[in-house]
Parts: sequence; structure tokens; C-alpha cells
Amino acid sequence: MSKLLKEFKEFAMRGNVVDMAIGVVIGAAFGKVVTAVVDIFLTPILEALPKMENGGTGFAGSLITFCAVLVEFLLTALVLFMIVKAINKAKDLKKKPEEKPAAPTTKQCPYCLSEIPIKATRCAHCTSEVK
Repeated sequence: MSKLLKEFKEFAMRGNVVDMAIGVVIGAAFGKVVTAVVDIFLTPILEALPKMENGGTGFAGSLITFCAVLVEFLLTALVLFMIVKAINKAKDLKKKPEEKPAAPTTKQCPYCLSEIPIKATRCAHCTSEVK
């Protein structure tokens, strides 16, 4: 049983699962905010537009509802995109930049194959001239 709990903990603590859980919670919370904004501000503006002939409540009401839902979706998607982009940028800043390999300090003598300093002009082992 403890092995199963340990495996579940490792799975749940992986970066992707935690990020996804945070995204779902933030998305649900932000969805409520966008719904409130659409209900309070957008719907009254759309309802104030002139109605269609014959009362226009059927099609016009459906059109208003569709526009409100579409705007709600677009706002939610835009904000979630910006949140994910900010999180990814923060992760990139946290990563250490790759270090360039250090310049070599030694070279091989072409005659005796021993290691000599890079600035040496003569091998210390075989006394050959090295370029």
C-alpha cells in the first residue's frame, strides 16, 4: 500500500500534473470573472441594440447569448494564454544558462603524444619543437 502511495505522490508532484491542476483552478476562477463581466457589461449593451422586426426576441435573444458566450470564451482563452506564457517565461529565467566549455589549457605533442601546456613551443618530454 505504501508503494502505491509513494508512486501516486511522485506522479502528482511532477511538474506537468501540478501545472495542469493550477491551470484548471485558475481557468475555472477566471471563467467566473469573465462570465460576470459579460453579464454585467456586454449583455446590456447587446440588449440595448434595436430589436429585429416582430418583437425579435427569439433569434435576437439567441444571437445575444451566442455573442456573450463567444466573448467570454475569447477573453478566457486570451488571459489563460498570457498566464501560461508568463509561467513559461518564469521557468526559462529559472534555468541556468549553458556554460561554454573552457578553452583547452594543454595540447598533445605530435611526436611523443604527451600532454604539454598550450603555449609551449618545445615538448618537455622529448624536446621536439611544437607549433
